[in-house]
Amino acid sequence: AKVDMEGFEIALHQQRMRSKKDASKKVGDWRVVHSGMEVDFVGYDQLSVAEAKILKYRSIDQKGKQIFQLVLSRTPFYAEGGGQVGDTGYLKVGNQEIQVLDTQRENDLIIHKVDQLPSDVKADVFAQVDVKRRKKIERNHSATHLLHAALREVLGTHVHQKGSLVSEKYLRFDFSHFEKIKEDDLLQIENLVNRKIRRNIERVEDRAIPIEQAKEKGAMMLFGEKYGDEVRVITFDPDYSMELCGGCHVPRSGHIGHLKITQETSVASGIRRIEALTGQAAQDFVQEEEQALREIRRLLKNPQDVVQSIEMLQEENKELQRTIEQWQNQKASGLKDELVGSAIALEGFQLVVQKVEVSNGKTFKKLAHELLDELDYPVIVLGAEIDGKAQLIVAIEKQLAEKKNWDAGSIIRDVAPLIQGGGGGQPFFASAGGKNPAGIDKALERAKQVFYNE
Repeated sequence: AKVDMEGFEIALHQQRMRSKKDASKKVGDWRVVHSGMEVDFVGYDQLSVAEAKILKYRSIDQKGKQIFQLVLSRTPFYAEGGGQVGDTGYLKVGNQEIQVLDTQRENDLIIHKVDQLPSDVKADVFAQVDVKRRKKIERNHSATHLLHAALREVLGTHVHQKGSLVSEKYLRFDFSHFEKIKEDDLLQIENLVNRKIRRNIERVEDRAIPIEQAKEKGAMMLFGEKYGDEVRVITFDPDYSMELCGGCHVPRSGHIGHLKITQETSVASGIRRIEALTGQAAQDFVQEEEQALREIRRLLKNPQDVVQSIEMLQEENKELQRTIEQWQNQKASGLKDELVGSAIALEGFQLVVQKVEVSNGKTFKKLAHELLDELDYPVIVLGAEIDGKAQLIVAIEKQLAEKKNWDAGSIIRDVAPLIQGGGGGQPFFASAGGKNPAGIDKALERAKQVFYNE
């Protein structure tokens, strides 16, 4: 069987990060306030509750900061799960208002992460979810179901969910697929989802039905996921989207407003990822793109065909680049002839030491190689300032380097500190870069002494 090494490395990195995070966290023991009561989650039907009780609490010290975790007898707060982020909001205990920073699940407990402990932990609690944030999350979660169905309809039934993130800002959906999605297919998927949104399909919720009944209905189940005897099924048109899901959803698909796919990428072998926006966030994204297009039109003097104008500019740029390259080659050729003429004949070799003016590193290296070809038993030491940084090259004819036991790499490492840089290479060709162009002359002089002292 083929091992998904890329997926393994991603999972391993995530586990290491969790371990590192947990290592810096000190969790206190639970302190029971009210016993004999079970946790009642009411967040599917209401976003606030009154007269809840604190069943227990504990403190957590993390990076020198203390926070608290509370368990309530009744709560409208959805705990992170199934890709959906946990709710935020506030608790009111008497006149004290306490911010709920996050909601997590631990076994059968719904845990509220808060910034402070109520002064009276036995008092009644009013719990209020951040409604605006929850509504955004619901839009993104329901859109994820519609997107999943659209992917299967357009790409094929081999598509299965492999992971998701549903937050108030955006949705992310990972799924099995063997290649990058074509632009036409991506547009078809987006259009299909938006048609379902415009139909304003009513959400049908089967809150606690036997899992066998859900299977008979044809509900989509995640491969490898463990389900209980009773499950919750969310349906937006039984012929289109029916999934087992414990998350929060809009009452009708029209509440999503609009879906805009912003990115499609690969995350592992055989797994693709789509990121998308809904509602106001989708509208804002489209308006920002339109504004960018208007600015492009303005810069291009409002052409009728923007794409054609850009293509013409790209072609003009290529032609200019070719012209510049030809000019640079001519200049480099003249420079090469000048350097050949400056070569100093020493015992058994010719030495060129010079600071030169070149426009880029490619031309710089090409010049050194051309000098090696042009001269008899050459030793080339060149310096240049390119884009405000220092560049050095030491090049020695191979046979000469072996005969004299010279090492261009050692020489370049010796002089590189003078340009506040580093480098290396082979015995016959080495280079260095640094941030101090003012040191080029000293570096050239030190390198030259190696050969003069020979």
